[in-house]
Amino acid sequence: MFAKFNRRHFIAAGTAAAAMPFLLRRASAQAAWPSRQIRMICSYPAGGQTDLLARAFGEFISKQVGKTVVIENKAGASGSIGAAEVARAEPDGHTILCSISTTYVMNRIMMKNPGYDMDKDLTLVSVIPGAGLLLVASPKSGVKTLDEFVAFARKSGKVNFGTYSAGSAPHITINELNKQYDLNIEPIHYRGEAPMWTGLAEGTLDVAMGSYTAAQSVLQSDRGIVFAVHSKKVDAIPNVKTLPEQGATSRFFTVSGFTGWALPKATPQPIVDRLAELCVAANNDPKVKEILSTFVLESPLDFKESNALYQRELPVWMESAQALGLQPV
Repeated sequence: MFAKFNRRHFIAAGTAAAAMPFLLRRASAQAAWPSRQIRMICSYPAGGQTDLLARAFGEFISKQVGKTVVIENKAGASGSIGAAEVARAEPDGHTILCSISTTYVMNRIMMKNPGYDMDKDLTLVSVIPGAGLLLVASPKSGVKTLDEFVAFARKSGKVNFGTYSAGSAPHITINELNKQYDLNIEPIHYRGEAPMWTGLAEGTLDVAMGSYTAAQSVLQSDRGIVFAVHSKKVDAIPNVKTLPEQGATSRFFTVSGFTGWALPKATPQPIVDRLAELCVAANNDPKVKEILSTFVLESPLDFKESNALYQRELPVWMESAQALGLQPV
């Protein structure tokens, strides 16, 4: 029995010893991240909200890990160009995607071949939940609440409602309001928020919907009145109620969208976890806090919370987007 005991332990010890170099190499490789310069690919143009977030978080991450984080803007095709490049990159944590929920959720519906499969090619690391989008009416409409907007739309017969792109949250909002209240709101699609808000200011639009920050151009000049917020209240205008608080019942009015970071799918989980920790820790950085405050955004979520939000909102976004009846391009 004594001999068997020794033999058994000898075999076990030998197996463990044989495995040790592999385990040490794996731990060493993961512990060494990052071993070189990091590319953070922002899939939207320089100067916008996504780009500014990428640069603020990139600077913070660089200071924490001691390696340069270079921001590369790979804009176009609703973020799919940048996302596809990250999906093809080596899964070693040195190529990171910074993009928005359009890229992570909507492109699978809006595009026949976006060049990547979110669920197969990318791992969502950390997200920042979006702020409530504002519904802003032209002063000449006299609209100050959702009920007044519905009455205005019924009396007018047709309302020109601006969106910043086809398939966007404002576009879906129009469709959901038309269904619930039997209205004939017509979406007027622009290429981005800036020209859309200009359309409202010039009187081309009756209503427009977009971010609090971008809407300041019309709000501060009294050329627009906020009558509702899409899904969640905005601290800067606490008296403006959300659509659900004013009686809108669509499930779409419970989702908010997000900005977030992703890595190639096969990236080792310790690297994913480390990057998620850094994104959350960035919330304490003064520059990051300033950017979040400027765009009225919430704090970054950790890996588990981010993916729970993604799984919770994904079916609602998909159901609402498919109801638009748009053909993928």
